[in-house]
Amino acid sequence: MNPLKTIQGTIIAGLVLALIIGWVVGGLQLVELSWFRWIHILAGITWIGLLYYFNFVQVPALAMAAADKGGPGGAGISKYIAPLALLWFRMAAGLTWLTGALYLFRRTPGGGDFIGALTLGLLREPHDPYLLVIGIGAWLGTIMLFNVWVLIWPNQKKVLGIVPATDEEKARARSTAFLASRTNTMLSIPMIMCMLGATHGLPL
Repeated sequence: MNPLKTIQGTIIAGLVLALIIGWVVGGLQLVELSWFRWIHILAGITWIGLLYYFNFVQVPALAMAAADKGGPGGAGISKYIAPLALLWFRMAAGLTWLTGALYLFRRTPGGGDFIGALTLGLLREPHDPYLLVIGIGAWLGTIMLFNVWVLIWPNQKKVLGIVPATDEEKARARSTAFLASRTNTMLSIPMIMCMLGATHGLPL
């Protein structure tokens, strides 16, 4: 059976291939040490990729569909695509944050880098630029996670009709979810810069 015929098979095949490459190149130590970071990056790509899809593709497409009076409308997107995309979106957001926190906790004995990142390295002597930069990125990611679960998802449930809401409530929910999503798009740019920049020139 061809694993590429299902999304599960494709993901499993990709993971197996990555494990083989990691073992051949760096041995089992490389695979074990990079596990949380690896899942963190994969989940983060999924999260931010869907964030950009919503903002750059789906929202403009729904606006065009609404303006096209003779067209098919956006019901198909709202009924079938948006709920599934939002499921992957919020799960990826949670997994990104969790694996990032676990990676920082495991990086040093006693979870020192996790606490150090949360405090932006201000409690560490001498000053550690890694903790400052990764800490800023972590806090931006935490704000973004809050927006996903507290502002975007509960309001999207009203917009999509998953929970009952009046037209007025749907309009307010649409505005709140839209602004929270745009805020996350804005925050994603410095967040990605911090996540990549934290380890530039520093040992992983």
